[in-house]
Amino acid sequence: MSYDLLIKNGTVVDGSGGARYRADVAVSDGKIAAIGKINARAKQQIDAEGHIVAPGFVDGHTHMDAQIFWDPIGSCSCYHGVTSAVMGNCGFTLAPCKQEDADLVFRNLERAEDLSRDAMLEGIDWSWETFPQFLDTIDDLPKGINYAGYIGHSALRTYVMGERAFADAATEDDRRAMQHIVKEAVAAGAVGFSTSRTFNHITADDRPVASRIAEWDEVRAIVNAVGETGRGIFEIAGEAPGRNPERIREYCDRLRDLAVESGVIQTWGMFSVRAAPDLWRPYFDLLDETAAAGGRMIAQVHSRALSSLLSFESYTPFDQWEYWSEFRQLPLAEQAAKLREPTVRAKLVEVASREYTGPRVVGAEARPPEWAYVYPMDDMHYDKPSMAELAAQRGTTPVELFIDMAVERDLNMFFRQPIANEDQDHVLEMMKHPRSVVTFSDSGAHVAQIMDSSLQTHLLSYWVREKQALTLEDAIRQITYNTATLWGLHDRGLVRRGMAADLVIFDEHTVGAEMPEVVHDLPTGAKRLKQKATGILNTVVNGEILLTNNEHSGAVPGSLLRSS
Repeated sequence: MSYDLLIKNGTVVDGSGGARYRADVAVSDGKIAAIGKINARAKQQIDAEGHIVAPGFVDGHTHMDAQIFWDPIGSCSCYHGVTSAVMGNCGFTLAPCKQEDADLVFRNLERAEDLSRDAMLEGIDWSWETFPQFLDTIDDLPKGINYAGYIGHSALRTYVMGERAFADAATEDDRRAMQHIVKEAVAAGAVGFSTSRTFNHITADDRPVASRIAEWDEVRAIVNAVGETGRGIFEIAGEAPGRNPERIREYCDRLRDLAVESGVIQTWGMFSVRAAPDLWRPYFDLLDETAAAGGRMIAQVHSRALSSLLSFESYTPFDQWEYWSEFRQLPLAEQAAKLREPTVRAKLVEVASREYTGPRVVGAEARPPEWAYVYPMDDMHYDKPSMAELAAQRGTTPVELFIDMAVERDLNMFFRQPIANEDQDHVLEMMKHPRSVVTFSDSGAHVAQIMDSSLQTHLLSYWVREKQALTLEDAIRQITYNTATLWGLHDRGLVRRGMAADLVIFDEHTVGAEMPEVVHDLPTGAKRLKQKATGILNTVVNGEILLTNNEHSGAVPGSLLRSS
C-alpha cells in the first residue's frame, strides 16, 4: 500500500492524556490512515526519530479575521504548532457588513485590536455583506492553517443599527433582526456568537465599541437565539464589576442564568491581576456552580503572564508624553543618535520621571511603568530581576537604565511589562482546573503590543520541561483534545485513525519560543511583532507539510471549519 505521507520512528502523544508510545503514523487523503509499525511506501516521508508526534494545537481565542486576507500561512500561530484557530472573538468580526459601511467595522477594530485602518483598507478584498457570504469568502482564500469563526456582536449591531449602534439601546425590531441574522450565521457554519462588555475595548476616539452599548437583555435575546439552533457557543469579554462582592455576585448570577436558560456553552477569559490577586476565585467557583445548575461554562486561561512588550522599535511607555511624543516621531536611527546627546537624554529622563497625566491607557497599550514590575527581555527566560532591582544594583535610575540598555543594543531591546497573570502559582492553578482550557493567544490583535502566539510552546517549555509542573501528556491534551472538543472540532485534537491529519512533530527537549522581533510586513508597511519557535521539526495540516523548521513549504492546506 502507498500513503501520501509517512511519519516514521516517532513517539506519539495522542492528545487523550494517555501514555506516550512509539509508532509510525501514515496519512492518506488528509486523514490519519494507520498507526503502528508501518512498512509501506509514501509520496513523502518524515523521520521523527527523537521527536514527539502530537495532534496539531487548537487555539480558541484569536483575531485573525483581517490578517487571513494578507497572511496565507497564519503567522505567528503556525510557527508554534497551531493548526486550527478560532477567530471572531470579543464581538470583533468583519461581517455582517456592507462594503460601503466598512468604516463602522474598522471603528470597532482599530484601537481595540491595534490594527491599522489603512492596513485593513489595503489588505482586505471586500466581497461580502452577510456572514454566510463572509464564510464563503474565507473558504475560498488560500490558508496555511484551519479557521473557524464566531459572528461578532459589534459587527452585528452596526449592520442592523448603523451609527445608532454606538449610542442607543436596541429596539424590539433591532433585536429580532439580530436574532435572525445570528441563526442564519450559525446555520452557515459560525461556531457561535461573541461579544465584549469590557472597558478595555474602545474606539480610536475613546468611545465604547458597539457591543458595549447593548443592554443585557439584548445579549440574552441573541444568545437564546443561538440556543434555538441546538449548537454553537457564546464567548464574552466580560464586564468588570470591580471588587464589590454584591456586584460580582450579580454579574456571576447573570452569566450562570444565561448559560442554564439558553443551553449554550459559555466561555470567557480568566486572569489574575496584581492589584486584586484573588479576584478571579469567585469566577472559578462560578464554573462549578453553573455545572451544578445544569449549564456548561469553560474558562480560557493563559500559560504565562500577559505582557506588553516594550521597545523603541515598537512602543515605549512614554510615547504620548511631553517631549517624548515629538522625539518618537524621528526615524529610529536618529533617535539612537540623539539618545547619546546629553541634553536630549537629560530632558527625556526628566520628563519620564514625572507623574503621567496623558491619555487613558487601555488593553495591551504600554502604560506608565511601575519599574518593580518591568523586566528586561534579552532572552525567553522569564524569571529575571526587575528594572527597579537592576537599577538599584547599578546605582542608577530605572529610566536611565531603560535608555542605557536600549542604546547598548542599538534600540533592538525588549522590556516586558506584565498586565495580568503576574503570579505564576495562580496561572498553574487556573490551568489545572477541570473546567478550563489553555488558550487566548489573541493572535491577529494587538499586533505590535503583545506576542502571545507562543503560549503553546511556552506551556511545553516552561511548565513541562523547566518546572515539571505538568506532564507532557497532560499539557498536550490541554491544547489539543480539550480545545478541539470545546469548539466542536470533533475530527481534530487526537492522533487516531480516521481523524484529520493535523500534526505537530517536535523535540520535547528543545521546543520553545525564539525571541520576538519587530517587522513591517503588514499592508502599508505597518509594524507588528513576529516570533518563531525552536524545536518544531514539522507542522502538518490536513495531511500536507506546512512548515519544516519554521520554513514554509509553499503548501496552503488549511480549510474553513464550519460548525455542524
